Amino acid sequence: MSDSGLTEQTTRKLGTWSVFVIAVSAMTPLTVVAGALPLGYGEVKEKGIPVAYVLVAAVLAIFTVGLVAMARHVPNRGAFYAYAATGLTRPAGVGTAFIALLAYNAMQIGLYGAFGVAAHNAAAIFGLKMSWIVWALLGWAVIALLGLRQIDFNARILTVLVCAEVLIVLTLDLVMVAHPAGGSVAFDTLNPGLIASAGGVSLLVGAVAGMVGFEAPLVYAPEARDPRRTVARAIFMTLGVAAILYGGSAWAMSVVAGPEHIIDVAAQYLNDLFFVLPDPFLPAVITDLARVFFATSLFAAMLAFHHTVARYALTVAREGVLPPALARTRDQVPVAASLAQSGLALVVLLLFAALVLNPTTDLFFFGTVSGGLGVLALMTIASFAVVRFFRRDPHGETRWRRSVAPWIATVFLTLMLLLSVAFFGDLLDSDNPLKVWSPPLAFLIVYLLGVWWGRRLRRDRPAVFAAIGTGLPPEVAVESEPDAENDHSK
Repeated sequence: MSDSGLTEQTTRKLGTWSVFVIAVSAMTPLTVVAGALPLGYGEVKEKGIPVAYVLVAAVLAIFTVGLVAMARHVPNRGAFYAYAATGLTRPAGVGTAFIALLAYNAMQIGLYGAFGVAAHNAAAIFGLKMSWIVWALLGWAVIALLGLRQIDFNARILTVLVCAEVLIVLTLDLVMVAHPAGGSVAFDTLNPGLIASAGGVSLLVGAVAGMVGFEAPLVYAPEARDPRRTVARAIFMTLGVAAILYGGSAWAMSVVAGPEHIIDVAAQYLNDLFFVLPDPFLPAVITDLARVFFATSLFAAMLAFHHTVARYALTVAREGVLPPALARTRDQVPVAASLAQSGLALVVLLLFAALVLNPTTDLFFFGTVSGGLGVLALMTIASFAVVRFFRRDPHGETRWRRSVAPWIATVFLTLMLLLSVAFFGDLLDSDNPLKVWSPPLAFLIVYLLGVWWGRRLRRDRPAVFAAIGTGLPPEVAVESEPDAENDHSK
Protein backbone atom coordinates (compact mmCIF):
# COMPACT_ATOMS: atom_id res chain seq x y z
CA MET A 1 0.00 0.00 0.00
CA SER A 2 1.23 3.49 -0.55
CA ASP A 3 0.35 7.06 -0.31
CA SER A 4 1.52 7.96 -3.72
CA GLY A 5 1.28 11.72 -3.77
CA LEU A 6 1.23 11.61 -7.54
CA THR A 7 1.32 14.59 -9.79
CA GLU A 8 -0.07 14.94 -13.26
CA GLN A 9 3.42 14.42 -14.66
CA THR A 10 3.87 11.03 -13.01
CA THR A 11 0.45 9.54 -13.69
CA ARG A 12 -0.54 7.13 -16.45
CA LYS A 13 3.03 6.13 -17.33
CA LEU A 14 3.17 2.44 -16.39
CA GLY A 15 2.23 -0.28 -18.85
CA THR A 16 1.31 -3.88 -18.09
CA TRP A 17 4.92 -5.10 -18.23
CA SER A 18 6.21 -2.51 -15.75
CA VAL A 19 3.43 -3.23 -13.26
CA PHE A 20 3.91 -6.98 -13.74
CA VAL A 21 7.64 -6.71 -12.97
CA ILE A 22 6.90 -4.75 -9.80
CA ALA A 23 4.49 -7.47 -8.66
CA VAL A 24 6.87 -10.35 -9.39
CA SER A 25 9.69 -8.55 -7.60
CA ALA A 26 7.43 -8.15 -4.56
CA MET A 27 7.00 -11.93 -4.52
CA THR A 28 10.80 -12.56 -4.68
CA PRO A 29 10.55 -15.89 -6.58
CA LEU A 30 13.89 -17.35 -5.51
CA THR A 31 12.98 -16.86 -1.85
CA VAL A 32 9.90 -19.04 -2.27
CA VAL A 33 11.50 -21.66 -4.50
CA ALA A 34 14.71 -22.17 -2.51
CA GLY A 35 13.36 -21.28 0.93
CA ALA A 36 9.73 -22.37 1.23
CA LEU A 37 9.39 -25.34 -1.14
CA PRO A 38 12.08 -27.50 0.54
CA LEU A 39 10.38 -26.94 3.90
CA GLY A 40 7.09 -28.11 2.42
CA TYR A 41 8.69 -31.43 1.53
CA GLY A 42 11.05 -31.83 4.48
CA GLU A 43 9.10 -30.26 7.35
CA VAL A 44 5.45 -30.84 6.39
CA LYS A 45 6.35 -34.16 4.74
CA GLU A 46 3.80 -33.87 1.95
CA LYS A 47 4.25 -34.41 -1.80
CA GLY A 48 1.36 -32.28 -3.06
CA ILE A 49 3.24 -28.98 -3.11
CA PRO A 50 3.01 -28.42 -6.91
CA VAL A 51 -0.76 -28.94 -6.84
CA ALA A 52 -1.18 -26.67 -3.80
CA TYR A 53 0.49 -23.72 -5.52
CA VAL A 54 -1.51 -24.15 -8.72
CA LEU A 55 -4.79 -24.43 -6.78
CA VAL A 56 -4.07 -21.34 -4.68
CA ALA A 57 -3.10 -19.36 -7.79
CA ALA A 58 -6.42 -20.32 -9.41
CA VAL A 59 -8.44 -19.28 -6.35
CA LEU A 60 -6.56 -15.99 -6.11
CA ALA A 61 -7.18 -15.33 -9.81
CA ILE A 62 -10.93 -15.58 -9.18
CA PHE A 63 -10.53 -13.44 -6.05
CA THR A 64 -8.72 -10.84 -8.15
CA VAL A 65 -11.73 -10.30 -10.42
CA GLY A 66 -13.84 -8.75 -7.67
CA LEU A 67 -10.87 -7.13 -5.97
CA VAL A 68 -9.84 -5.22 -9.09
CA ALA A 69 -13.45 -4.22 -9.75
CA MET A 70 -13.80 -2.83 -6.22
CA ALA A 71 -10.40 -1.12 -6.43
CA ARG A 72 -11.82 1.24 -9.02
CA HIS A 73 -14.16 2.60 -6.36
CA VAL A 74 -11.88 2.54 -3.27
CA PRO A 75 -9.42 5.42 -2.85
CA ASN A 76 -6.99 3.58 -0.56
CA ARG A 77 -6.76 0.65 -2.95
CA GLY A 78 -3.48 -0.85 -1.82
CA ALA A 79 -4.60 -2.16 1.56
CA PHE A 80 -6.90 -5.08 2.31
CA TYR A 81 -8.13 -3.30 5.41
CA ALA A 82 -9.45 -0.45 3.23
CA TYR A 83 -11.69 -2.95 1.44
CA ALA A 84 -12.95 -4.25 4.80
CA ALA A 85 -13.63 -0.71 6.05
CA THR A 86 -15.46 0.22 2.85
CA GLY A 87 -17.28 -3.04 2.12
CA LEU A 88 -18.02 -4.19 5.67
CA THR A 89 -17.73 -1.72 8.57
CA ARG A 90 -15.07 0.64 9.81
CA PRO A 91 -14.56 -1.38 13.04
CA ALA A 92 -14.03 -4.45 10.84
CA GLY A 93 -11.50 -2.38 8.91
CA VAL A 94 -9.56 -1.63 12.09
CA GLY A 95 -9.58 -5.30 13.05
CA THR A 96 -8.33 -6.21 9.58
CA ALA A 97 -5.55 -3.62 9.81
CA PHE A 98 -4.41 -5.16 13.10
CA ILE A 99 -4.32 -8.61 11.50
CA ALA A 100 -2.27 -7.17 8.62
CA LEU A 101 0.28 -5.60 10.95
CA LEU A 102 0.73 -8.85 12.88
CA ALA A 103 0.85 -11.05 9.76
CA TYR A 104 3.33 -8.94 7.79
CA ASN A 105 5.54 -8.49 10.87
CA ALA A 106 5.58 -12.27 11.37
CA MET A 107 6.63 -12.83 7.76
CA GLN A 108 9.25 -10.06 7.76
CA ILE A 109 10.87 -11.18 10.99
CA GLY A 110 10.63 -14.85 10.04
CA LEU A 111 12.66 -14.16 6.89
CA TYR A 112 15.65 -13.20 9.04
CA GLY A 113 16.06 -16.86 9.97
CA ALA A 114 16.37 -17.96 6.35
CA PHE A 115 18.54 -14.97 5.48
CA GLY A 116 20.98 -15.69 8.31
CA VAL A 117 21.45 -19.27 7.14
CA ALA A 118 21.58 -18.35 3.43
CA ALA A 119 24.12 -15.59 4.03
CA HIS A 120 26.19 -18.00 6.13
CA ASN A 121 26.19 -20.56 3.30
CA ALA A 122 26.98 -17.94 0.64
CA ALA A 123 29.83 -16.45 2.67
CA ALA A 124 31.28 -19.91 3.31
CA ILE A 125 31.94 -20.16 -0.44
CA PHE A 126 34.51 -17.39 0.01
CA GLY A 127 35.93 -18.89 3.20
CA LEU A 128 34.10 -16.52 5.56
CA LYS A 129 32.35 -18.33 8.39
CA MET A 130 30.10 -16.59 10.90
CA SER A 131 27.03 -17.69 12.84
CA TRP A 132 23.61 -17.20 11.26
CA ILE A 133 22.63 -14.73 13.98
CA VAL A 134 25.57 -12.49 13.10
CA TRP A 135 24.44 -12.36 9.47
CA ALA A 136 20.83 -11.86 10.53
CA LEU A 137 21.82 -8.92 12.74
CA LEU A 138 23.95 -7.44 9.96
CA GLY A 139 20.98 -7.74 7.61
CA TRP A 140 18.76 -6.17 10.25
CA ALA A 141 21.14 -3.20 10.61
CA VAL A 142 21.20 -2.54 6.86
CA ILE A 143 17.42 -2.81 6.58
CA ALA A 144 16.96 -0.54 9.58
CA LEU A 145 19.10 2.08 7.81
CA LEU A 146 17.48 1.62 4.41
CA GLY A 147 14.07 1.86 6.05
CA LEU A 148 14.92 5.47 6.93
CA ARG A 149 15.84 6.34 3.36
CA GLN A 150 13.66 7.03 0.35
CA ILE A 151 14.67 4.33 -2.09
CA ASP A 152 12.97 4.10 -5.46
CA PHE A 153 13.65 1.22 -7.80
CA ASN A 154 12.60 1.90 -11.36
CA ALA A 155 11.14 -0.73 -13.64
CA ARG A 156 14.40 -1.31 -15.54
CA ILE A 157 16.36 -2.18 -12.39
CA LEU A 158 13.54 -4.41 -11.20
CA THR A 159 13.46 -6.12 -14.58
CA VAL A 160 17.15 -7.03 -14.33
CA LEU A 161 16.84 -8.35 -10.77
CA VAL A 162 13.68 -10.33 -11.43
CA CYS A 163 14.98 -11.77 -14.69
CA ALA A 164 18.17 -12.90 -12.93
CA GLU A 165 16.15 -14.70 -10.25
CA VAL A 166 13.80 -16.32 -12.75
CA LEU A 167 16.72 -17.34 -14.99
CA ILE A 168 18.45 -19.07 -12.06
CA VAL A 169 15.26 -20.89 -11.09
CA LEU A 170 14.53 -22.02 -14.65
CA THR A 171 18.13 -23.13 -15.23
CA LEU A 172 18.20 -25.29 -12.12
CA ASP A 173 14.71 -26.63 -12.88
CA LEU A 174 15.70 -27.69 -16.40
CA VAL A 175 18.85 -29.38 -15.11
CA MET A 176 16.85 -31.34 -12.53
CA VAL A 177 14.20 -32.45 -15.03
CA ALA A 178 16.96 -33.46 -17.46
CA HIS A 179 18.43 -35.81 -14.83
CA PRO A 180 15.46 -37.74 -13.44
CA ALA A 181 15.92 -40.35 -10.75
CA GLY A 182 15.71 -43.84 -12.23
CA GLY A 183 16.16 -42.50 -15.75
CA SER A 184 12.54 -41.51 -16.42
CA VAL A 185 10.57 -38.37 -15.58
CA ALA A 186 7.91 -39.02 -12.92
CA PHE A 187 4.69 -37.02 -12.56
CA ASP A 188 3.55 -38.45 -9.24
CA THR A 189 3.65 -35.12 -7.38
CA LEU A 190 1.22 -33.58 -9.89
CA ASN A 191 -1.63 -35.80 -8.67
CA PRO A 192 -4.46 -33.52 -7.36
CA GLY A 193 -5.43 -36.23 -4.88
CA LEU A 194 -2.28 -35.48 -2.87
CA ILE A 195 -3.90 -32.47 -1.22
CA ALA A 196 -7.00 -34.44 -0.17
CA SER A 197 -5.57 -35.10 3.29
CA ALA A 198 -4.89 -33.18 6.48
CA GLY A 199 -1.27 -32.58 5.55
CA GLY A 200 -2.14 -31.81 1.95
CA VAL A 201 -4.71 -29.20 2.95
CA SER A 202 -2.20 -27.58 5.28
CA LEU A 203 0.08 -26.93 2.30
CA LEU A 204 -2.39 -24.29 1.11
CA VAL A 205 -1.26 -21.87 3.84
CA GLY A 206 2.34 -22.15 2.67
CA ALA A 207 1.21 -21.54 -0.89
CA VAL A 208 -0.72 -18.44 0.16
CA ALA A 209 2.39 -17.13 1.94
CA GLY A 210 4.38 -17.67 -1.26
CA MET A 211 1.86 -15.66 -3.27
CA VAL A 212 1.99 -12.58 -1.04
CA GLY A 213 2.82 -9.63 -3.27
CA PHE A 214 0.54 -10.62 -6.15
CA GLU A 215 -1.79 -7.76 -5.17
CA ALA A 216 0.98 -5.14 -5.51
CA PRO A 217 -0.34 -3.83 -8.88
CA LEU A 218 -3.41 -2.42 -7.10
CA VAL A 219 -1.19 0.24 -5.55
CA TYR A 220 0.00 1.41 -8.96
CA ALA A 221 -3.43 1.81 -10.56
CA PRO A 222 -3.16 5.65 -10.53
CA GLU A 223 0.11 5.39 -12.49
CA ALA A 224 -1.12 2.83 -15.04
CA ARG A 225 -1.84 3.88 -18.62
CA ASP A 226 -5.14 2.02 -18.54
CA PRO A 227 -6.05 1.25 -14.89
CA ARG A 228 -9.11 -0.78 -15.83
CA ARG A 229 -7.10 -3.31 -17.84
CA THR A 230 -3.43 -2.86 -16.94
CA VAL A 231 -3.78 -3.80 -13.27
CA ALA A 232 -5.94 -6.86 -13.91
CA ARG A 233 -3.62 -8.12 -16.65
CA ALA A 234 -0.55 -7.62 -14.45
CA ILE A 235 -2.09 -9.54 -11.54
CA PHE A 236 -3.24 -12.44 -13.72
CA MET A 237 0.19 -12.61 -15.36
CA THR A 238 1.84 -12.60 -11.94
CA LEU A 239 -0.34 -15.43 -10.66
CA GLY A 240 0.26 -17.42 -13.84
CA VAL A 241 4.03 -17.05 -13.57
CA ALA A 242 3.93 -17.90 -9.86
CA ALA A 243 1.88 -21.05 -10.46
CA ILE A 244 4.25 -22.24 -13.19
CA LEU A 245 7.45 -21.21 -11.42
CA TYR A 246 6.57 -22.49 -7.94
CA GLY A 247 4.59 -25.54 -9.00
CA GLY A 248 7.13 -26.39 -11.70
CA SER A 249 10.10 -26.03 -9.35
CA ALA A 250 8.49 -28.22 -6.69
CA TRP A 251 7.81 -30.85 -9.35
CA ALA A 252 11.36 -30.60 -10.77
CA MET A 253 12.83 -31.27 -7.33
CA SER A 254 10.71 -34.41 -7.03
CA VAL A 255 11.85 -35.55 -10.48
CA VAL A 256 15.58 -35.46 -9.75
CA ALA A 257 15.26 -36.87 -6.23
CA GLY A 258 12.50 -39.33 -7.09
CA PRO A 259 8.94 -38.95 -5.77
CA GLU A 260 9.50 -41.72 -3.26
CA HIS A 261 12.67 -40.11 -1.88
CA ILE A 262 12.00 -36.35 -2.07
CA ILE A 263 10.65 -36.07 1.49
CA ASP A 264 13.64 -37.84 3.06
CA VAL A 265 16.15 -35.90 0.97
CA ALA A 266 14.43 -32.60 1.78
CA ALA A 267 14.47 -33.38 5.50
CA GLN A 268 18.23 -33.86 5.23
CA TYR A 269 18.84 -30.62 3.30
CA LEU A 270 16.18 -28.20 4.59
CA ASN A 271 18.38 -25.13 4.09
CA ASP A 272 19.69 -25.72 0.58
CA LEU A 273 17.76 -28.54 -1.12
CA PHE A 274 17.20 -26.49 -4.28
CA PHE A 275 20.96 -26.14 -4.73
CA VAL A 276 22.03 -29.60 -3.56
CA LEU A 277 19.82 -31.52 -5.99
CA PRO A 278 21.18 -30.07 -9.28
CA ASP A 279 24.71 -29.56 -7.92
CA PRO A 280 26.20 -32.83 -9.32
CA PHE A 281 25.16 -31.82 -12.84
CA LEU A 282 26.34 -28.20 -12.85
CA PRO A 283 29.64 -26.31 -12.70
CA ALA A 284 30.33 -25.21 -9.13
CA VAL A 285 30.25 -21.55 -10.15
CA ILE A 286 26.56 -21.83 -11.14
CA THR A 287 25.38 -23.26 -7.82
CA ASP A 288 27.62 -20.84 -5.93
CA LEU A 289 26.09 -17.93 -7.82
CA ALA A 290 22.61 -19.29 -7.10
CA ARG A 291 23.38 -19.43 -3.36
CA VAL A 292 24.50 -15.80 -3.40
CA PHE A 293 21.36 -14.75 -5.27
CA PHE A 294 19.26 -16.65 -2.75
CA ALA A 295 20.70 -14.55 0.07
CA THR A 296 20.13 -11.31 -1.86
CA SER A 297 16.59 -12.42 -2.74
CA LEU A 298 15.82 -12.98 0.93
CA PHE A 299 17.26 -9.57 1.74
CA ALA A 300 15.03 -7.97 -0.89
CA ALA A 301 12.01 -9.78 0.56
CA MET A 302 12.84 -8.60 4.08
CA LEU A 303 13.19 -5.02 2.86
CA ALA A 304 9.91 -5.22 0.95
CA PHE A 305 8.01 -6.52 3.98
CA HIS A 306 9.68 -3.92 6.18
CA HIS A 307 8.33 -1.18 3.92
CA THR A 308 4.91 -2.85 3.84
CA VAL A 309 4.65 -2.92 7.63
CA ALA A 310 5.95 0.64 7.97
CA ARG A 311 3.49 2.00 5.41
CA TYR A 312 0.57 0.12 6.92
CA ALA A 313 1.43 1.53 10.34
CA LEU A 314 1.96 5.02 8.89
CA THR A 315 -1.41 5.05 7.13
CA VAL A 316 -3.38 3.70 10.08
CA ALA A 317 -1.62 6.13 12.42
CA ARG A 318 -2.24 9.03 10.03
CA GLU A 319 -5.93 8.19 10.16
CA GLY A 320 -5.67 8.53 13.94
CA VAL A 321 -6.32 4.86 14.71
CA LEU A 322 -2.79 4.21 16.02
CA PRO A 323 -0.74 6.68 18.12
CA PRO A 324 0.05 9.85 16.11
CA ALA A 325 3.77 9.40 16.82
CA LEU A 326 3.83 6.51 14.32
CA ALA A 327 2.67 8.89 11.59
CA ARG A 328 5.85 10.97 11.78
CA THR A 329 7.63 11.17 8.43
CA ARG A 330 10.77 12.72 6.99
CA ASP A 331 11.00 13.38 3.25
CA GLN A 332 7.88 11.22 2.83
CA VAL A 333 9.60 8.31 4.60
CA PRO A 334 7.67 6.74 7.53
CA VAL A 335 10.61 7.03 9.92
CA ALA A 336 8.69 6.41 13.16
CA ALA A 337 6.88 3.33 11.86
CA SER A 338 10.12 2.06 10.33
CA LEU A 339 11.98 2.41 13.62
CA ALA A 340 9.15 0.66 15.45
CA GLN A 341 9.28 -2.31 13.07
CA SER A 342 13.07 -2.49 13.30
CA GLY A 343 12.88 -2.40 17.09
CA LEU A 344 10.40 -5.27 17.19
CA ALA A 345 12.53 -7.34 14.80
CA LEU A 346 15.64 -6.77 16.92
CA VAL A 347 13.88 -7.92 20.09
CA VAL A 348 12.71 -11.13 18.41
CA LEU A 349 16.15 -11.87 16.92
CA LEU A 350 17.91 -11.38 20.24
CA LEU A 351 15.32 -13.57 21.95
CA PHE A 352 15.85 -16.36 19.41
CA ALA A 353 19.61 -16.09 19.83
CA ALA A 354 19.33 -16.22 23.62
CA LEU A 355 17.07 -19.29 23.50
CA VAL A 356 19.28 -20.97 20.85
CA LEU A 357 16.29 -21.79 18.65
CA ASN A 358 16.53 -23.18 15.13
CA PRO A 359 16.60 -20.33 12.58
CA THR A 360 15.07 -22.39 9.78
CA THR A 361 12.21 -24.23 11.48
CA ASP A 362 11.49 -22.07 14.53
CA LEU A 363 11.96 -18.62 12.99
CA PHE A 364 11.63 -18.80 9.20
CA PHE A 365 9.14 -21.63 8.83
CA PHE A 366 6.98 -20.86 11.86
CA GLY A 367 7.06 -17.11 11.24
CA THR A 368 6.22 -17.20 7.54
CA VAL A 369 3.50 -19.85 7.71
CA SER A 370 1.92 -18.06 10.67
CA GLY A 371 2.05 -14.85 8.66
CA GLY A 372 0.60 -16.74 5.70
CA LEU A 373 -2.35 -17.80 7.84
CA GLY A 374 -2.93 -14.15 8.72
CA VAL A 375 -2.75 -13.12 5.06
CA LEU A 376 -5.26 -15.84 4.19
CA ALA A 377 -7.56 -14.34 6.84
CA LEU A 378 -7.04 -10.89 5.28
CA MET A 379 -7.99 -12.18 1.84
CA THR A 380 -11.07 -13.93 3.20
CA ILE A 381 -12.27 -10.78 4.96
CA ALA A 382 -11.57 -8.71 1.84
CA SER A 383 -13.53 -11.19 -0.27
CA PHE A 384 -16.57 -10.85 2.00
CA ALA A 385 -16.13 -7.08 1.75
CA VAL A 386 -16.20 -7.21 -2.06
CA VAL A 387 -19.44 -9.21 -2.00
CA ARG A 388 -21.16 -6.80 0.40
CA PHE A 389 -19.82 -3.72 -1.38
CA PHE A 390 -21.42 -4.69 -4.69
CA ARG A 391 -24.63 -5.90 -3.06
CA ARG A 392 -25.24 -2.33 -1.88
CA ASP A 393 -24.45 -0.81 -5.28
CA PRO A 394 -23.41 -2.66 -8.48
CA HIS A 395 -21.44 0.43 -9.61
CA GLY A 396 -22.03 -0.53 -13.23
CA GLU A 397 -19.90 -3.71 -13.00
CA THR A 398 -20.88 -6.92 -14.81
CA ARG A 399 -22.53 -9.75 -12.88
CA TRP A 400 -19.35 -11.84 -13.17
CA ARG A 401 -17.22 -9.12 -11.58
CA ARG A 402 -19.64 -7.96 -8.90
CA SER A 403 -21.28 -11.23 -7.86
CA VAL A 404 -20.30 -14.56 -9.40
CA ALA A 405 -16.50 -14.34 -9.08
CA PRO A 406 -16.58 -12.70 -5.60
CA TRP A 407 -18.93 -15.38 -4.27
CA ILE A 408 -16.82 -18.22 -5.70
CA ALA A 409 -13.69 -16.68 -4.20
CA THR A 410 -15.37 -16.13 -0.84
CA VAL A 411 -16.51 -19.75 -0.59
CA PHE A 412 -13.10 -21.16 -1.52
CA LEU A 413 -11.10 -18.75 0.66
CA THR A 414 -13.36 -19.39 3.65
CA LEU A 415 -13.03 -23.14 3.18
CA MET A 416 -9.25 -22.83 2.85
CA LEU A 417 -9.04 -20.71 6.00
CA LEU A 418 -11.17 -23.07 8.11
CA LEU A 419 -9.30 -26.16 6.91
CA SER A 420 -5.94 -24.45 7.42
CA VAL A 421 -6.78 -23.63 11.03
CA ALA A 422 -8.11 -27.15 11.62
CA PHE A 423 -4.96 -28.77 10.23
CA PHE A 424 -2.41 -26.15 11.26
CA GLY A 425 -0.67 -28.73 13.45
CA ASP A 426 -0.07 -30.90 10.40
CA LEU A 427 1.50 -27.96 8.60
CA LEU A 428 3.84 -27.31 11.53
CA ASP A 429 4.38 -31.06 12.04
CA SER A 430 3.76 -30.45 15.73
CA ASP A 431 1.28 -31.57 18.38
CA ASN A 432 2.32 -28.83 20.82
CA PRO A 433 -0.98 -27.03 21.56
CA LEU A 434 0.78 -23.74 22.31
CA LYS A 435 2.63 -23.74 19.00
CA VAL A 436 -0.34 -24.96 16.98
CA TRP A 437 -3.03 -22.68 18.38
CA SER A 438 -1.12 -19.51 19.26
CA PRO A 439 -1.06 -18.08 15.67
CA PRO A 440 -4.80 -18.48 14.88
CA LEU A 441 -5.77 -17.31 18.37
CA ALA A 442 -3.42 -14.33 18.10
CA PHE A 443 -5.04 -13.23 14.83
CA LEU A 444 -8.52 -13.69 16.29
CA ILE A 445 -7.62 -11.68 19.39
CA VAL A 446 -6.06 -8.76 17.50
CA TYR A 447 -9.05 -8.68 15.15
CA LEU A 448 -11.50 -8.50 18.05
CA LEU A 449 -9.36 -5.84 19.72
CA GLY A 450 -9.43 -3.86 16.49
CA VAL A 451 -13.21 -4.12 16.23
CA TRP A 452 -13.55 -3.01 19.85
CA TRP A 453 -11.19 -0.08 19.27
CA GLY A 454 -13.06 0.91 16.13
CA ARG A 455 -16.31 1.05 18.07
CA ARG A 456 -14.66 3.15 20.76
CA LEU A 457 -13.50 5.56 18.07
CA ARG A 458 -17.04 5.82 16.69
CA ARG A 459 -18.26 6.85 20.12
CA ASP A 460 -15.38 9.01 21.36
CA ARG A 461 -13.59 10.32 18.24
CA PRO A 462 -16.02 10.51 15.30
CA ALA A 463 -13.58 12.44 13.10
CA VAL A 464 -11.02 9.64 13.41
CA PHE A 465 -13.75 7.09 12.84
CA ALA A 466 -14.70 8.81 9.58
CA ALA A 467 -11.08 8.56 8.36
CA ILE A 468 -10.76 4.78 8.80
CA GLY A 469 -9.84 3.11 5.52
CA THR A 470 -9.30 6.36 3.63
CA GLY A 471 -5.57 6.77 4.23
CA LEU A 472 -6.25 10.43 5.08
CA PRO A 473 -5.89 12.47 8.27
CA PRO A 474 -9.21 12.90 10.13
CA GLU A 475 -9.61 16.57 9.24
CA VAL A 476 -9.12 15.88 5.52
CA ALA A 477 -11.36 12.81 5.52
CA VAL A 478 -14.21 14.71 7.16
CA GLU A 479 -13.93 17.57 4.66
CA SER A 480 -13.82 15.27 1.64
CA GLU A 481 -16.65 13.01 2.81
CA PRO A 482 -18.93 14.90 5.16
CA ASP A 483 -21.49 12.11 5.40
CA ALA A 484 -18.92 9.39 6.01
CA GLU A 485 -20.28 8.49 9.40
CA ASN A 486 -23.64 7.49 8.03
CA ASP A 487 -22.85 5.17 5.14
CA HIS A 488 -21.24 1.93 6.32
CA SER A 489 -20.02 2.71 9.81
CA LYS A 490 -22.25 0.56 11.97
